[in-house]
Amino acid sequence: MARTNPLQFIQQVRGEVGKVVWPTRREVLLTTVMVFLMATVTAIFFSLVDLGIKSGLSGILSIFG
Repeated sequence: MARTNPLQFIQQVRGEVGKVVWPTRREVLLTTVMVFLMATVTAIFFSLVDLGIKSGLSGILSIFG
C-alpha cells in the first residue's frame, strides 16, 4: 500500500473539500422548514389514527363490558 506524507494528504483533503457544493442559506432554511412541517403533519396523522383506534376499541369493549 502506498504511503502519503502528511503534506500531500492535507493537499488532497483541501482539493476534495473544494469540490463540495455547499447549500445556500435559502436552501438550508427551506429544507429545515419542510422537515418541521412534515414532522408536524406526521404527528397529527398518527395522533388521529391513535384516537380512532382508541375510540374503536372502547366501543367494542363497551359492548362486552
